[in-house]
Amino acid sequence: MAERSARKLAVILHADVVGSTTLVHRNETLAHERIQDVFHRFSETVTVYGGIAHELRGDALVAGFDRASDAVAASLAFQAENTQFNSTLEGDIQPSLRIGIAMGEVVIADNTVTGDGVVLAQRLEQLVVSGGVCIQDAAYQTVPKRLPFAYENLGERELKGFEDPVRVYAATLKPGSSIPSPEQRVAAAGTKPTWRAIGGAVVAALILVVGGLAWWQPWLPREEPASVERMAFPLPDKPSIAVLPFTNLGDDLEQEYFADGITNDLITDLSKFTNLVVIASNSTFTYKGKPVKVQQVAEDLGVRYVLEGSIQRAGDTIRINAQLIDAISGHHIWADRYDRKADDLFAIQNEIIRTIVGSLNLQVKDTENERALKKSTNDLEAYDYFQRGYAYLRAWGKENTAKAKEMYEKAIELDPQYAQAYAELAFINAREWRYDWIEDTSESLALSLEHARKSVALDPNDYWNVWALGHVYLANGESDKALTAYERALVLNPHDPALLMEMVEMLVSIGRAEQAVAQAKTAVRRNPRHPAWYLWNLGWAEYFAGQHEQAVTTLQKMTEPPNGVRRTLAAALVRIGRIDEAREMIKEYVKNEPDQTVADVRKIKYKHRPYIDKWAGDLLEAGLPEHPPQAQPE
Repeated sequence: MAERSARKLAVILHADVVGSTTLVHRNETLAHERIQDVFHRFSETVTVYGGIAHELRGDALVAGFDRASDAVAASLAFQAENTQFNSTLEGDIQPSLRIGIAMGEVVIADNTVTGDGVVLAQRLEQLVVSGGVCIQDAAYQTVPKRLPFAYENLGERELKGFEDPVRVYAATLKPGSSIPSPEQRVAAAGTKPTWRAIGGAVVAALILVVGGLAWWQPWLPREEPASVERMAFPLPDKPSIAVLPFTNLGDDLEQEYFADGITNDLITDLSKFTNLVVIASNSTFTYKGKPVKVQQVAEDLGVRYVLEGSIQRAGDTIRINAQLIDAISGHHIWADRYDRKADDLFAIQNEIIRTIVGSLNLQVKDTENERALKKSTNDLEAYDYFQRGYAYLRAWGKENTAKAKEMYEKAIELDPQYAQAYAELAFINAREWRYDWIEDTSESLALSLEHARKSVALDPNDYWNVWALGHVYLANGESDKALTAYERALVLNPHDPALLMEMVEMLVSIGRAEQAVAQAKTAVRRNPRHPAWYLWNLGWAEYFAGQHEQAVTTLQKMTEPPNGVRRTLAAALVRIGRIDEAREMIKEYVKNEPDQTVADVRKIKYKHRPYIDKWAGDLLEAGLPEHPPQAQPE
């Protein structure tokens, strides 16, 4: 009976014997014996390093791994051992392997593994010299850089059967280093804990295949699969991911800020990759502290992949567990645990980012990689104060903002080159000016501009810093400079929903309402559990873009709208002929803002005056007075 097939993203190793035909011509019987022996020994090494030798294909072997690092370690370990072994053989029949390692989707059925991942690994193997190991860029990105492996960049290669070129690396062991020892693994029930030679190599290969599949069982989902049909939003055509708040496993509850900060950093860094849709922290943090299924998260937010994890910090050590799950299949694509010194935190974060990018087989530009992996500080204590400040900002309010400012100032004391800390101070000073949260706001904007310029000078390629500069320019009324900064920030990170949404009013003010609507809709999709003001901005842009029916629908979704929403909604109602409703809306608005008039609307400093004229005319028809009663012209 045929086995059930399963599709899985896996690390695939393909190895063949160099010049096997020549060896057979020299001595068919001896060549066959030694070729089978080399695959038998390599199968043992694969198993020891946690892989599964799926099948022998004539003069080639196909194996699967959960982690690219294990595949590289197994390959280099065996190549060194085989070189030594061949030196003991008599004659010129000394089988040598060349090995290709790739990450891709495969199908497992009837004890065989097929798919693009296998073909790609085979193509890579053909690029390697005898005794060498070649690895695809996507798999390379997932290998922790702490491991003693050296890589030669062989450039982008055109491979038969693949439309896009593939960047390739030759992997070797660093001089003077040792191959990492395989991790201890507990075998599942019904499988053999180690491979032992039992008779012929063909029997050995069959046992590896059958026993390995019994242990792996990739067709059994580890999570209940999510339903695409039940998703609240259409699944994007790009890979999509939600990062759940990492759980704080430490005894100190005050360390919650640290776990939250790391989660937010991962979300921000992932959002810098063009080919990945990342859900905003506002949405994923609604699950914080709640028992939730991956299936439910995927269906609520409309994503395929979910990253979850935990953090335990004790003294100068840190333990981070992380796992990436394909919610649609229910399979755990990757999981790892990092037990390190706390000083290694930044390296761990980068390893997680590389692994996710590699696991999802993203096409990534070098500049995106650099921006995502670059840290604004290497000082862990300064970073700790920064995360405390972030926690205060999330709590909102005048007092919490003041405490956040103290934290960022301490971070800068410890690291005067901490660009993001300066950017946060720029945002805070502008906020204090806007809400009158300090007694004397006269110097707030000047100080805010100083901090923003400092952050950009320290790191002009961090979108957050450039965004802060645009934010301050806009507060200062310098719309041209603000637009330049915002557009630069979008180039550096086109996916941050708060940045996309903050730009909406400015885009409307310069007559680009259609672009404002598009950005607002993207922001809503990236942040499904968004704050209410997202709807206000979207409805505002839709009104000026002439999408009046949609503007009414959007604004009426707000359950407790601020009074200002009534003014926008009334104007949209006028445009679709619902005059009576518009006038009732203006009556409610005037009760709370008795001094507001159409004349005040005309004073708004929009560059695109036709929008202001449109709004003023609609409000006048809805019943908003042109002037205050005591100031009516004769």
